[in-house]
Amino acid sequence: MAKHQDVGESAGRSGPGQSETIVGVSDAMKRVLRLVDKIAPTETTVLITGESGTGKEKVARFIHLQSPRAVKPFVAVNAAAIPEGLIESELFGHVRGAFTDARDRKRGFFEQADQGTLFLDEIAETTPAVQVKLLRVLQDMDVRPVGADWSLKVNVRVVAATNRDLREAMQAGKFREDLFYRLNVFRIHLPPLRERREDIPFLANYFVSMYAEKNRKSVRGFSDPAMSFLMNYAYPGNIRELENTVERALTVCETPWIQPGDLPPELLERGVPLLAEGTVETLPDDLTLEQLEAMYIRRTIAKEAGNLTRAARKLGISRSTLWRKIGRYGITVTGK
Repeated sequence: MAKHQDVGESAGRSGPGQSETIVGVSDAMKRVLRLVDKIAPTETTVLITGESGTGKEKVARFIHLQSPRAVKPFVAVNAAAIPEGLIESELFGHVRGAFTDARDRKRGFFEQADQGTLFLDEIAETTPAVQVKLLRVLQDMDVRPVGADWSLKVNVRVVAATNRDLREAMQAGKFREDLFYRLNVFRIHLPPLRERREDIPFLANYFVSMYAEKNRKSVRGFSDPAMSFLMNYAYPGNIRELENTVERALTVCETPWIQPGDLPPELLERGVPLLAEGTVETLPDDLTLEQLEAMYIRRTIAKEAGNLTRAARKLGISRSTLWRKIGRYGITVTGK
């Protein structure tokens, strides 16, 4: 049975000390990495947008690690996870006696991130009152703790993120326009995984390597049928869902190669791959080069009965390149 363990052609990037890695070979992720290269060395405020699970915090950490602030603190804050009554205290700190339970002076996240980077995730979930104070801090870098009659200067680079459309939130009166423009100096959009399927094999094998080492298991990768199921699933939870899928599969796997039976039931039900059938003897005159390539790859895979090793050999490319093209063109296969 053919196996899938292609990781060598990944266009991923690793931060200092390999503490953060971004994996991808798709054109979409290459564009993201080029933007990161441009913005990371600067002091510019960054807004990262994208669906939940697309890796916004990972990109924010990567920006920090590639910046002159890399040796300083990176403080990540999920605004949606902080109770409304505590968010001002968490962000800006408080002085002793500011409220009933304020027994000591507390340093807020802005103060903790001084000289470093503050990542404000789910920024759209903040209240109008907090947005006003955030705007003031971003303008002057002056932080006034709750209950204080004084303020302190901080030097913080802000990277914000949201999975919502902030322009729609502005029109609905739920997000301040002036704060939006203060945050939206440089925007990086992370596409959902379903729009960059060619990254799936590389991400999946990266997670296999990570969790196999962590759990001391000798799993080497995916069988072609298992990878076919992974490639043909929509991933509403994006990279986070793929990572959870791989961890779960590796946990139950009892062979060196993950099989379809090791995958979650919902993925098997919704990601059933179909072999492209039929051949085209005459070609329309108006096909683009990419359409011709996709058609030729489909026909070759069909002729080889889904055996991707033989198909790649006949096409004159590596298996990893073939998987990347399968993802790019949305080709569905049942590997053997």
